[in-house]
Amino acid sequence: MNRSERQGAIRRLVRRQAISTQSDLAAALHAAGHDVVQTTVSRDIRELGLVKVRDATGRLVYALPEDARPRDLAAGLRRVALSVESSGNLVLVATPYGFANALCEEIDRAGHPKILGTVAGENTILIVARENVRGSELRDELRAYLLEGAA
Repeated sequence: MNRSERQGAIRRLVRRQAISTQSDLAAALHAAGHDVVQTTVSRDIRELGLVKVRDATGRLVYALPEDARPRDLAAGLRRVALSVESSGNLVLVATPYGFANALCEEIDRAGHPKILGTVAGENTILIVARENVRGSELRDELRAYLLEGAA
């Protein structure tokens, strides 16, 4: 594997997994079938500009510089969400036509601890709540974001 392929694998891993140490990263690369040594991992971390951020549980993990900026989920929802409804462990967010993908990306990058994942259409976002989180609980929280700062 060349440097570009290895660094691409690292980018994918730190976006998908909570990786806290160089050893964790080397182990994840080995598990993905990439043979690396610690010095190579250290150099890749420096070249990629990986930074440490707190994840949803408060643990320090590696992140790409572009993913390390704090995300203000409330601002994104206030800007484009038209409605927020729920059923079971699902939440449906309606947006103006063409805005769902951008808001969905903001939701994903916010790393909300109650959100397992999202799917976007043109004007609708389907949010799947994590196990043991009711959709109505998440809906109420997202609706509260819509009202923040309203007089």
